[in-house]
Amino acid sequence: MIGRLRGLVVEKQAPEVVIDIQGLGYEVQMPLTSFYELPELNQEATIYTHFVVREDAQLLYGFTTKQERALFRLLIKTNGVGPKLALTILSGMTASEFVACVERDDVATLVKLPGVGKKTAERLLVEMRDKLKSLMEASQGSEREFVLKADYTPAPVVNTAEEDAIGALLALGYKPAIASKAVSSVFEEGMDSEALIKAALKSML
Repeated sequence: MIGRLRGLVVEKQAPEVVIDIQGLGYEVQMPLTSFYELPELNQEATIYTHFVVREDAQLLYGFTTKQERALFRLLIKTNGVGPKLALTILSGMTASEFVACVERDDVATLVKLPGVGKKTAERLLVEMRDKLKSLMEASQGSEREFVLKADYTPAPVVNTAEEDAIGALLALGYKPAIASKAVSSVFEEGMDSEALIKAALKSML
């Protein structure tokens, strides 16, 4: 089991990052809310990971806090929710926003996420309510809050910001037409790809 990585951020292409540890590069998929927290390239980062072994692949999912990872692990225990869908959910909203959805029984917001139909949303609300309560009670002090920092350091732009943003949304399961429309609707001159991705996601909620 790989539970944590600490090394240099050598590649960033949402939603994937490569962490170099003594010459060995680990490919890690992250929800965009965690991806925003990464430092600049060639800076050190600590990522809490969840390791998934399948017949055809071995995958690492990464998070900036243990609480985010704990929420991811609760999500994938829900019927009909696998790692990819859990990653999409935590990319489309912050952990605190997801908790708020559960508290309000907010099906309407959840079904706007790709791959989340009405039945899946309803099942999430029912199954996650007690799980979240137990998780929050187990946390202490400031760790009780599922709140992510709003500020982050943008990565250097390699392709155009719009191309990167659309590519990230496609990787999360959004259809090309929807991804392109969302990015175009929020694009402003001077926006980097990460800010554009974040704005596009919010526009679809």
